[in-house]
Amino acid sequence: MTDDTASWIADWQPEDAPLVSARQRAAEVGVGAVDPATGAVLRLLASGLGARTAVELGTGAGVSTLWLLRGLTPDGILTSVDSDGEHQRLAKASLAEADVPATRARLIAGRALEVLPRLSESSYDLVFCDAAKSENRDYLSAALTLLRPGGMVVFAGALSGGRVAETTARDAETVALRDLAKAVREDERLVAAMIPVGAGLLAATLSA
Repeated sequence: MTDDTASWIADWQPEDAPLVSARQRAAEVGVGAVDPATGAVLRLLASGLGARTAVELGTGAGVSTLWLLRGLTPDGILTSVDSDGEHQRLAKASLAEADVPATRARLIAGRALEVLPRLSESSYDLVFCDAAKSENRDYLSAALTLLRPGGMVVFAGALSGGRVAETTARDAETVALRDLAKAVREDERLVAAMIPVGAGLLAATLSA
């Protein structure tokens, strides 16, 4: 996606004040955040699933957290995991500014691979992964345990800004993303698509 296209989409579907504030918090501490177009796709996917329960790996300052919550059902609950306490403090401020009831967002401080085994199996509609790219294969395995049949796992940054398609790109993160894409494509339980929005989303539904 060109910069002009991304700018046009952002103008067409502008973020409201709480999302703008959350994005500013992310920028101030140098933590990544999904762009507006990617956030809108996350909301769309959650809404299309009729998702009531979701897990987010990588809370950041709460940008994707807010987008996901807006796609869940009105009584939906999002569990968001981040190992950085400062990130979660910022996310709490973002949630408060957006008037999100405390009962709808559960923030858990800790490493994703240590927290995920404590969550209920086959109980979630959506798992969104935006944490350490080197651990994506492990997140995939964990997500397939947590998801109900028909549930969806989504990975952020799946195209690494286009580097995944560059045969000369051999850095560890790009190689890990290619490995993830191969694993998802070859898993017969999954119906998958690569979505070229932002830095790329890889989405896969677990067959019923």
